[in-house]
Amino acid sequence: MAKGSSETVLGKSVRIRGRISGEGDLVVQGSLEGDVVLRGDFTLDEGAEAQSTITANDVTVAGTLEGGIQAEGEVTVTASGKFRGDVRAAQVAIEDGAVFAGRLDAEFDLPAELTEGASKRR
Repeated sequence: MAKGSSETVLGKSVRIRGRISGEGDLVVQGSLEGDVVLRGDFTLDEGAEAQSTITANDVTVAGTLEGGIQAEGEVTVTASGKFRGDVRAAQVAIEDGAVFAGRLDAEFDLPAELTEGASKRR
């Protein structure tokens, strides 16, 4: 969380249906259905579920998300995370054990062992 920004937590018993927008960080621990547009970070906690399109600075998926993500910064799908949809971000990290099914639109450098192998095959 950025220094000086606020954080809103939607607890485990909270179910939201509709569009959410605002400034500051949002942590969802319950259930969410609808689009989210933030000037801050979005976190879907472990055990939480969402059917949403998320637009935020950084996005962390530790729960189950079906939809799309557009992030200015980094998208992280943690080991407990399950994500189905398209991602557009500056950086993407998918931890071991995470489930990801979708399309990835990000700029990244391939590890040296992959680029060396490709140049030898030419």
